Amino acid sequence: MSTKALAKPTRFAQITGDFTLRIVEDTGQMLGFFVRALRAVFTPPFRYQLFLAQAEFVGVGSLFIILLTGVFTGAVFTLQTVSALEQVGMESMVGSTVMLAVSRELAPVLTALMVTGRVGSAMATELGTMRVSEQIDAMEVMAVDPIGYLVTPRIFACALMVPALTVIFDVVAGLGAYMVAIGVLGIDEGAFLSRIEWFLDPYDFTHGIKKAFIFGVLIAVVGCFKGFHAKGGARGVGMATTQAVVIGSISVFVLDYVLTALLLIFEV
Repeated sequence: MSTKALAKPTRFAQITGDFTLRIVEDTGQMLGFFVRALRAVFTPPFRYQLFLAQAEFVGVGSLFIILLTGVFTGAVFTLQTVSALEQVGMESMVGSTVMLAVSRELAPVLTALMVTGRVGSAMATELGTMRVSEQIDAMEVMAVDPIGYLVTPRIFACALMVPALTVIFDVVAGLGAYMVAIGVLGIDEGAFLSRIEWFLDPYDFTHGIKKAFIFGVLIAVVGCFKGFHAKGGARGVGMATTQAVVIGSISVFVLDYVLTALLLIFEV
């Protein structure tokens, strides 16, 4: 085989290998970054006010978009579900079908995506700006741990507030489904509510909350990591923000599959 014929497969293998190595390297660095943030939890001083400020930013600041997304997700999913179920005469199952999908998958995933777009990008931008303007370097010179001051409160705020937002998403999605099913489509209210009571277990909601907790940690780690290591001025900050949103969103989908498989296998 000629050298020219081998050039394309060799180039493809090289690109694939470089991409794989970059993913493994970034993943390892993020894990180390996360471990440093956890270690800072047990190192005084303990900055509770910073945690509360970040919790307000993540939770209260994201509340409107979660309410809006949740209501219309429940409403649209109800329309689509009724359209399918009425072909087999099972319209009364729409409530349990919608709430099962929302509580297990849609609520944690869509909440995580909304928080990634709003909070993950903001974290990357804020920390990236501090990095390129040498504010983080100044903190290190003053013997202030930038990980404990900037990163740890953000990670724990996301870990707490994303599950809370997911619960709110569940509630408003259920209200959206109820309004469309009962008020618009005329489905019997008793059948709608009774099917939810019969077919849904507390496990279905805790399943989604466990996912949301891990998603919250992931969003904060990715956003803070990309911002913390930004370089190259304003362009570097923009790239860090874009990478934080893209990597965070893709990671949510990938991790959702892994967590679903594990939770179903071990039923934890």
